[in-house]
Amino acid sequence: MSGAAEVTDAAGYRPLMFSIAYGMTGSVGDAEDLVQDAFLGLTRAYRAGTAITAPKAYLTTAVTRLGLNHLSSARVRRETYVGNWLPEPVVVTDDRPGPVEHAELADSLSMAFLVLLEALSPMERAVFVLREVFGHDYPDVARATGKSEANCRQILARAKKRIVAAGPDADSVPTPAERAEGEELARRFFAAAEGGDLDALLGMLAPDVVYYGDGGGKARATRNPVAEPRRVGQLLVGGVRRVRSLGADLRPAWVNSRPGAVTYDPLGRVVNVVELDIVDGVIRAIRSVSNPDKLGHLGPVSDMALLSGE
Repeated sequence: MSGAAEVTDAAGYRPLMFSIAYGMTGSVGDAEDLVQDAFLGLTRAYRAGTAITAPKAYLTTAVTRLGLNHLSSARVRRETYVGNWLPEPVVVTDDRPGPVEHAELADSLSMAFLVLLEALSPMERAVFVLREVFGHDYPDVARATGKSEANCRQILARAKKRIVAAGPDADSVPTPAERAEGEELARRFFAAAEGGDLDALLGMLAPDVVYYGDGGGKARATRNPVAEPRRVGQLLVGGVRRVRSLGADLRPAWVNSRPGAVTYDPLGRVVNVVELDIVDGVIRAIRSVSNPDKLGHLGPVSDMALLSGE
């Protein structure tokens, strides 16, 4: 048997596998590659006559092991990254819903949470993602990582301590009411930014708000986080004014299951993606990705950020 029918039956696990791979890597392209490799492995196993009674467990183990190998090499690249590092954004809009596995991304995998996960070693990250994000029991985590259950418990405890040390505000999943409130706040926020209404912006920013820009050394962006509401507001008003003067269009979007926006140039190419971190009715953090290497999965990428900055 070719295994084609069995692989087709297992295709329903793709969204979950993508979420696991994305949680481990913070990269859409790398996550897609890991999932593709895992399914290729499943196909080869079926063709070889291997009896697979639990394809979900098989794929979870394959994606986890592939992710661990990937993280070992990715860590070196991260150490030489220029400026703030942010994950590749997963974007869902009315006109660009993206692949179904992107649209079904786990709600907990916001940019803030993925940045926190960068504090973990590859094995800590794998155990944490499987156990804390996706709720796998310890036997499943042990099977996927190749560690004993007792070792997985120790690794998870160590990972939790690192997460708290890196950022005490562990990310939470917004309720439907919070999502609706956040969407309305985002609408008013971007309208104020486009209108240059600094006072309105300041009323929506938390006192400890922080702006993070990721240009990767290829697009102009703030190399360091920007704090203090007025500085953040002025940065946003100035940035929006510049790109709008060049004919850019700011469109609402869901970014990593959080309110945000995508900026498009007059040719419909992606300029940048912004995610808003909203807590208690105010914006606590703003994360903007303009690194062209992190936007290609969304479509053609503009050179506007290279010319005008954020």
